[in-house]
Amino acid sequence: MSDRFVDVADTKSLDELIARSQTEPVVLFKHSTTCPISAHAHREMERFTDADVNLVIVQRARQLSGEIERRTGVRHESPQAMVLRSGSVVWNASHYDITADAVKEALEANR
Repeated sequence: MSDRFVDVADTKSLDELIARSQTEPVVLFKHSTTCPISAHAHREMERFTDADVNLVIVQRARQLSGEIERRTGVRHESPQAMVLRSGSVVWNASHYDITADAVKEALEANR
């Protein structure tokens, strides 16, 4: 896995991401290790080189995935990519809509 992937496995890490989003956009990617569509999205996120990708592996962090849904108001899907800014989701995509280019555009639009 790329060095740019940062594991997010607990609510403390989520709190830190939300706090960091107050000063810069944050990329969050929810990934399923057993889904072929998620594998495709993961390859797209590997192509994304503009920032760290904060990775939630849903099989290991089911409660966290639910907490993300509760805090953001964005219904859980897997795979799912989000850009957080000022504590809110300013962009999200799921399944085949997750592309390196789409994430890059969302990040640039929210700098």
